[in-house]
Amino acid sequence: MSSTQLIILASKSPRRHDLLSKMGFTFTVHAPDVDENIEGMPWDMVKLLSERKAEAVRKLYSDGLIIAADTLVALGDKALGKPSDQKDAFRMLASLSGRNHQVYTGVCLMDAKTGAFISKTVRSDVYFKPLSPAEILAYIATKEPMDKAGAYAIQGGAKKFIEKYEGSYDNIVGFPTEEFQKMYDSFVLSRTEE
Repeated sequence: MSSTQLIILASKSPRRHDLLSKMGFTFTVHAPDVDENIEGMPWDMVKLLSERKAEAVRKLYSDGLIIAADTLVALGDKALGKPSDQKDAFRMLASLSGRNHQVYTGVCLMDAKTGAFISKTVRSDVYFKPLSPAEILAYIATKEPMDKAGAYAIQGGAKKFIEKYEGSYDNIVGFPTEEFQKMYDSFVLSRTEE
């Protein structure tokens, strides 16, 4: 596996695009259309979905390195995906108010030629301050929550809701850059030794 090998990001997330670019990667984007309905615990779901996305893209390429990821916000063992409407966004944000929750991202690296892959789930913990209904409604009015897991963006208007976080900040944004770099280095090294 050479350093000039094609890298395919299996995601249309602008946040993943930005984070991977800031890491110095050059890549093409090919977001797969996969069924994201999956049952299980959130930490398992994200890993399985990242693998499913990578495999869907692999069918379209004969060579290259595929990077796929999926992020979920979880309150205990209950996954909070993207809100279906403003009422759902309010429900999610109210449930997070004054509590801590987890953000899980599953990351999969797959060799398009051989199908060899590694995948991992990364966890961060986020602590919300208590939110008033007015604060929640004002945030929803910005429309920012509508395409975000858990109905918020830590890097956006919701940063004022955060008391503290533990773990990778980039993971909460949607892509655990520190852990990904370790995975990438290990995976590329293992492929070149074959």
